[in-house]
Amino acid sequence: MRHFGHISPTVREGLFHQEPAEFTLASPARTLAAALGATLYSPATRPRLAADIRKQAGRGVVSMVLCLEDSISDADVVDGEENLVRQFAELDAGPGADGAAAGELPLLFIRVRTPEQIPDLVRRLGGSARNLAGFVLPKFTEDRGTGFLDAVAHAEAVSGLPRLYAMPVLETPDLLHLETRAGALAGISRTVDRHRERVLALRLGVTDFCSVYGLRRTPDMTAYDVQIVAGVIADVVNVLSRADGTGFTVTGPVWEYFRSQQRLFKPQLRRSPFLEEGVEELRTALIEHDLDGLLREVELDRANGLLGKTCIHPAHVTPVHALSVVSHEEFSDAQDILRPERDGGGVMRSAYTNKMNEVKPHRAWAERTMLRAEVFGVAKEEVGFVDLLTAGLQL
Repeated sequence: MRHFGHISPTVREGLFHQEPAEFTLASPARTLAAALGATLYSPATRPRLAADIRKQAGRGVVSMVLCLEDSISDADVVDGEENLVRQFAELDAGPGADGAAAGELPLLFIRVRTPEQIPDLVRRLGGSARNLAGFVLPKFTEDRGTGFLDAVAHAEAVSGLPRLYAMPVLETPDLLHLETRAGALAGISRTVDRHRERVLALRLGVTDFCSVYGLRRTPDMTAYDVQIVAGVIADVVNVLSRADGTGFTVTGPVWEYFRSQQRLFKPQLRRSPFLEEGVEELRTALIEHDLDGLLREVELDRANGLLGKTCIHPAHVTPVHALSVVSHEEFSDAQDILRPERDGGGVMRSAYTNKMNEVKPHRAWAERTMLRAEVFGVAKEEVGFVDLLTAGLQL
């Protein structure tokens, strides 16, 4: 699979200076963590789940979570598990068996409720578990996390699968409460460090964060406008996503909105980029679907050290991916910083002559940028996010 693989090779060639690379479930964990992109959540109870998965893959989705937790009721868990077994069997039967078109499957994760579900589901999936990338672990804490991660390791061992990954979700009240936050983060750090080879990424449950204080952000506001949430995100990145080799990929919070409600504030998308491209109707469509706030939040995610995003609507996927593509300017700066002859440090004017590139302080940024360039590609010099949106957006 590859990002923007759903658009034609001719269109990709016109957009990218360096096209997104292909990757598979067997690719290195570092590559997969960066490539998660917009991870689309779906209730595990959907009756045509296999066909839905193939359909979304054909629209550019490269990672999905099939949820047995908060997205379904307690009474539906057993039915959800049984449905997953049936749907994975349909996927395993091959393209067309589920009534959908052929194509690569996304990275598929199951969000469970308890550790005991993990080996049980892998056993019941049988051979079709080869299409499973791993599990999403909710309400992750030091105490709960050990049981979850041990269960993933056990399921992998008894099934003979080459690798099952884990994505813990950080969403418990002890991360919100100031008096317990430092201890909770330290405990989570110890737990995930012991299972470093298995933890693909850490996910943020911002909806649960807000619920601790009875809050809910509006479509006019990003997670970073809710200061108590922004503080937690900053501390999670501080402890768990350092660039010194000890950190993990942390993904961005879910954007809850997909249809316009009455606005209190002006739209957050400037008119000029869309006027220049002659696609002002695209700007209107984005605003009508409350995606201008999403675009703003994705930019803030990356500025605050997050990569990828939890998504609950297919319309969110392409905007997230379009803003994840490395610009030609970013790529040029990263290349300059990482040139072998710069190993001794120093400072130089950027090739775009608009900023200072300082080799030692900017090296970690450059390395992360090059990894993002590998999986999301590098836009041509004259190509902007509006072009990428126009090529791949489906509203």
